Amino acid sequence: MKLTPLDIKKQEFKRIMRGYDPVEVDTFMDMVANEFEELLRAQKDMRDRIVELEVQLKDYRQIEKTLQQTLLQAQEATSKTYEAARRDAESILREAEQKAAKIVDQATLDLQRLTNEMIDLRGRKESLIGRLRVMLSSELDLIRALELGTPGDLTSSPSLGTGKETLELDQVLRNLENEGPPGKD
Repeated sequence: MKLTPLDIKKQEFKRIMRGYDPVEVDTFMDMVANEFEELLRAQKDMRDRIVELEVQLKDYRQIEKTLQQTLLQAQEATSKTYEAARRDAESILREAEQKAAKIVDQATLDLQRLTNEMIDLRGRKESLIGRLRVMLSSELDLIRALELGTPGDLTSSPSLGTGKETLELDQVLRNLENEGPPGKD
């Protein structure tokens, strides 16, 4: 049988001689009933608190589970992002290497082309110098022939109708060598 505070308060005892003082017993019974009532109230409060804490615990466990899932998803996303970034970096590096190889190849081709042009220009310069030497040599031969001829032949024009002024051969050669290849201006 469960006792309640009301049971304790209503409990009555037989009266006998030489028994306990009824007022003292009633006062004590009231104190026990009040104390018992207080304990029952505290027990009910504790049960309510336990239910409340169990609900909170359930909520916290759900939050923890959600956080773990979120963390796992974040780790997976980070891993995927890292992998994608690594692949992008490798792709960029490959493209840069290909571009660098193309640039080097183009520079090599340009160097070969410029070297060939320089060789061609040197040949043209040598050819021009050779032609000028031949032309100037023939002009000098003509001048010498005219100098040996009659003085009247030289009075009309010193260039003897070639339309060119008289130049020193050494001076012309020096000018050509100093100017470099034609079209340099």
